[in-house]
Amino acid sequence: MRLLVLPFLALCTGLGAVRTGLPATQKETAEDGAELLRQALVGTGIELDPSRGLVSVPAEVLVRNDLLEYLLVGERGAAHESLFLTHVKPSLLNAALLALGVEAGTNARAVESDGEPARIVPPVAGEHSGLFLYVAWREAGEIYLFRVEDLLTNLETGRAMRRHAWVFLGSRFAAVREGQPPSFVADLEENLVNITFFYQGNTLLTGALEECVNQYIWAPNGWLIPPRGQEVRLLFARRRVTRLPPAWAEALPLVSREASK
Repeated sequence: MRLLVLPFLALCTGLGAVRTGLPATQKETAEDGAELLRQALVGTGIELDPSRGLVSVPAEVLVRNDLLEYLLVGERGAAHESLFLTHVKPSLLNAALLALGVEAGTNARAVESDGEPARIVPPVAGEHSGLFLYVAWREAGEIYLFRVEDLLTNLETGRAMRRHAWVFLGSRFAAVREGQPPSFVADLEENLVNITFFYQGNTLLTGALEECVNQYIWAPNGWLIPPRGQEVRLLFARRRVTRLPPAWAEALPLVSREASK
């Protein structure tokens, strides 16, 4: 029951209500709802800090030496082509992101015109659908905090991915079999964040650069990424981040340089 209630709770009482300038009593209700959600997420691995516009999840390094199509997946997801793996439930992460006041943006789409090849239109981040993604860990007494784009190499340009706001999609509900109630697709597939474009809209977030249409140019930046299997924290932020909340910084996982690659 708890897993079913949480996404609904975030939809009804997320901080989006604060953003829209509602009366004080309704603002307080929204803030109380976000706080209830934060408390309910204890033990799931998901950290929620509505006041700072932050969500973080535990992840481990997965693919370090191959092409990538995803940034983050679960165990049932496309693990052979994702930089990170997480064990958090996608619908719970979705609830936490909704509690930040995000709204779904527009996914990538193909636009056809008479006699011309289809033109791919990249995802569009609305005023409240863009998120900045970071990866953090602790190593040898130092805190490492990177924009996720810095950990991705564009093989065409020979440089890191351009920094940009990733677009929140929020996945979707669909019936697996006729006559059955709809299920949250991201929970079924466990593909959470895609780098290259996928047009079904099943993930929670998508990369939004024009070059993300090419699935053969993205690789890990092995110079910066910890060894495979090492744990990190993946952060989703409404605003650009220069430092972590003190409690989050103290709890960062410790990466060992001695671990096998």
